[in-house]
Amino acid sequence: MITQIKGKLVEKNPTYAVVDCNGVGYLMHISLNTYSALPDDESVLLYTHLSVREDAHTLFGFANKIEREVFRLLTSVSGVGPSTARTMLSSMTSKEIQQAIASEDVKLIQSVKGIGAKTAQRVIVDLKDKILKTFDLDEVSVVQNNTNKEEALSALEVLGFARKQADKVIGNILKETPDASVEKLIKQALKNL
Repeated sequence: MITQIKGKLVEKNPTYAVVDCNGVGYLMHISLNTYSALPDDESVLLYTHLSVREDAHTLFGFANKIEREVFRLLTSVSGVGPSTARTMLSSMTSKEIQQAIASEDVKLIQSVKGIGAKTAQRVIVDLKDKILKTFDLDEVSVVQNNTNKEEALSALEVLGFARKQADKVIGNILKETPDASVEKLIKQALKNL
């Protein structure tokens, strides 16, 4: 409905901002990241998301489209409401949230106030593929770029294993032992394939 608001910043607070747009003041709930990106008293453009519930219509404002998209993805997860998503975006940057989800870092997501173990796992399960696709992240860049991994994958392909399946198995091994040698990766992968 309302996708962006451009106007003069009237009031700025760590949790909300008021923007005057042609005489109408819009109160938008914001994250701490958006708060720190806002100028003190100038013309601003905030991307918005209107959350409609039975008892309230709440407008959320974001400094950039990526933060808004991460917010929308988070609120699509069962158990994560707009206020929890805003708390996440206040605790971590959009980039950190994307990396945490892509690398399946349950502990980091769980460190946000209001998110338990089950919700953190649900966030990862529901959003990992969307995050990787939407923001064009590569799983290899999430776990470090590893030449040993490439060599092990090539060897397993030569042995007749599907690259995608072998890649997944080696990725799991590297999470446990990031500095594993090529030989160790191949031996471990053969046990798990």
